Amino acid sequence: MSTTTTTRTAPATVHLPLPSAARAAGLARQAAALLLAREEGWCPPRVAEDLVLIVSELVTNAVLHADGPYALTLGLEPGRAGVAVSDGSAVRAGPRGACGRVEPGGRGLRIVRALGADLFVSPSRRGKQVIAVLTW
Repeated sequence: MSTTTTTRTAPATVHLPLPSAARAAGLARQAAALLLAREEGWCPPRVAEDLVLIVSELVTNAVLHADGPYALTLGLEPGRAGVAVSDGSAVRAGPRGACGRVEPGGRGLRIVRALGADLFVSPSRRGKQVIAVLTW
């Protein structure tokens, strides 16, 4: 009996325009989870969970702090994933003050960084993209 190993070299990508509403983060999480399920084996299960959380945090930040239109692009390749969330605002938010223990918000980008992602902000024609890159 022979075993065939498939080596993936072409990236898997999803691009999703998002609504300007509270349901944007849920739709983005669902799209990320579907791509990760479809491309099973591209990353360890724990990394897949982290990617869905990163998607959720970046989309939530865009909807709360920037103008639309919003869009998600998620790309997977061996050992690396990129998450880009586009919004319609060229304004780059400055760092927020320290969060107290009981305050509900203000931790999104800290969570993304704590998961090991590199963060970048890139101007675009219609606003900006916040990009997180996670390697494993």
